[in-house]
Amino acid sequence: MRYLTTLLLAFILLAGCDIRDNDIEPSESFFRIYDNNQFDTSFLPLDVIQTSNEGYLIISGTRLESTDFVGVNIITTDKAGNFLDEVALAPNFVHPVADWMAIDSTYYFFCMDDASLQTQLFSVDADGTLADPIPVGVTMPQHASLDGQEFILSSYDNENRATLLSTVSVDGSITASASFLIGDGEGVEEPVIDHYTRTGRQFPFMTGRLDNGIYYFNGFFNFTLSLVFTDLSEATGVVQGQQENGGLSALMPLSGGQFAAARFNFGDNYVLPNAALNTSGLSSSADLAGNPILELVPDADVYIERMTIDEQPVLVYASTTKNGQVIILLYDETDGAWLGTDYLGFSNPFEVRAIHETVDGGLAVLAQTSMVGRFPRSSLFKLSAKELKGMIVVD
Repeated sequence: MRYLTTLLLAFILLAGCDIRDNDIEPSESFFRIYDNNQFDTSFLPLDVIQTSNEGYLIISGTRLESTDFVGVNIITTDKAGNFLDEVALAPNFVHPVADWMAIDSTYYFFCMDDASLQTQLFSVDADGTLADPIPVGVTMPQHASLDGQEFILSSYDNENRATLLSTVSVDGSITASASFLIGDGEGVEEPVIDHYTRTGRQFPFMTGRLDNGIYYFNGFFNFTLSLVFTDLSEATGVVQGQQENGGLSALMPLSGGQFAAARFNFGDNYVLPNAALNTSGLSSSADLAGNPILELVPDADVYIERMTIDEQPVLVYASTTKNGQVIILLYDETDGAWLGTDYLGFSNPFEVRAIHETVDGGLAVLAQTSMVGRFPRSSLFKLSAKELKGMIVVD
């Protein structure tokens, strides 16, 4: 593995507004593409996390000839994004799922075994050294998030055609679990399987827990992609989508029962920076008001991060435009008012894959790009706190 560093930051990184100056350290603002001398190998970035030594871990899927699933690749960088090392897991470990989850200085992710489909829990230190995998007693992981010292994991039970939501300890034991049938009938399972083999749409699976203790997942339930709230015994509330053609594409719980969200519906995309969702009844995502964002790709992936920018609570949205740029949208967390918009990327096409706040108050933006228009690669934008402040155009 080798990395490429794009030097023309004024043109590549912020096409609309270049506010860099000589006072910004290289670790505060940079852009990297992580290329590979195996030109026909595809790398599909999934998530990035800043480690305790201020470097970064990037996890990607990689195409394998031996299986229909993607393998697992991990890149380690220094705090300026410079490539340090990579680890490719054995080809029997496949289908890594977001998110990276940090407990102290250990970083966790889930994947599965190619033959048995059993979920595996891996841990990595800040230097990218992997511990032995821990088998988890569910199949086909979909998404994971951190809840204190436990993980919230959604997975697919292919024998019973059900979405499972489980709490998992760091030793791989399942402490609680609930099952939600996706429905019977020919073809109902096809979109789910196509997600795993990456032959169809990649669905915005999500998991989490609200302040009141209610868990949630975004996944398939009762024939449709739905946001399901649950006490891990039954569904307490459901925001239904439109089968696989509509639903929530991003969710960030706020305070007082409010949410920052985004939704898609038959190709259209809507941003909802201050939404009230029904967590204890049946509703439809199609009925949720929102700001239509016409420049996004159809059924766009959307990512949300809560940040404080210049002492102001801000919701940072990131998605992908039709002309192949990463769009950054800033909203006031208090009332959902728009604050500013900017774009990342120039020349090469970019598709956003994750955003996370960094320890210096900046933003790490993981994106997928391609070399010579053919081979997918991971790329990392790092924006400084000063650059984020400069994006705000509304007081």
